[in-house]
Amino acid sequence: MATAAEWWHGARPRTLPAAVAPVLVGTGIAIGAGAANWWLAGLALVVALLLQIGVNYANDYSDGIRGTDQARVGPVRLVGQGRATPKAVRTAALLSLASAGVIGALLITLTGEWWLFIVGAACIAAAWFYTGGQRPYGYLGLGEVFVLVFFGIVPVVGTAYVQTTQMPVTSWIAGVGVGLISCAILVTNNLRDIPSDAASGKITLAVRLGDRGTRVLYVCLIAAALLAVPVLAGIGVAHVGSGSGWWPLLALASFIQAIGPLGLVTGGAKGRDLVPALKGTGTLLLIYGALLGLGLALGGVSPSW
Repeated sequence: MATAAEWWHGARPRTLPAAVAPVLVGTGIAIGAGAANWWLAGLALVVALLLQIGVNYANDYSDGIRGTDQARVGPVRLVGQGRATPKAVRTAALLSLASAGVIGALLITLTGEWWLFIVGAACIAAAWFYTGGQRPYGYLGLGEVFVLVFFGIVPVVGTAYVQTTQMPVTSWIAGVGVGLISCAILVTNNLRDIPSDAASGKITLAVRLGDRGTRVLYVCLIAAALLAVPVLAGIGVAHVGSGSGWWPLLALASFIQAIGPLGLVTGGAKGRDLVPALKGTGTLLLIYGALLGLGLALGGVSPSW
């Protein structure tokens, strides 16, 4: 039976910045628009964390029963390494996703925006079918697309929307920036796992692109997330009409954190040597989200922007 520490590592805490960063950015937008609601922001954060944990346990379960995890390096694989039964891990995944659904329903009830139930259902489905079901999209090379949407655009736009009832263009651009770094986390993970994924039939985008192509993709994702920052600052300047619009440029400082992971990825690190790059990219996302959220709060624009 798995210990509490193994269950914690099985939840893959290094990926949790992917849940926190979008809420920080979306709330920063709401603060800048003068419409922040801390209760709603807190509920959005809990939902995001539960979805992230749920998808991690669901991946552990689905990959484990398919035999995909047997030869992997990195975090604890509860099913693949025989630390917990498939039934127990599946139950943990379903409980996490169900809890996200319940708290999400409370959030929707408080806002009165009933159409968000469709978005919530889509998020839960995306979490389960990444590696679950008969034709998991993660095995078809589509994982990065869904991460961009459901761990970038949707949570940033959604967090801003439940507080402002607006979907400003800034939230969409910021969501893309956050989503690109979330994709970089996945790309780092899949770069490390190319040999085992290819051998087990898990055809991720990294398997399709190959080692060199995946490393180039990682650099492009980080660079594109960097470019999103001056775009947001430009919008702020255009619509605030003062120097305060430049505050989102604070997020550029986060890319100091990217130096280490970029060095490992471009330097040809493989296997366990990529684990620090995975951790470093998660830290980059958290710092990026915090600084971008702060910048958007300080350089706030109209909710319509």
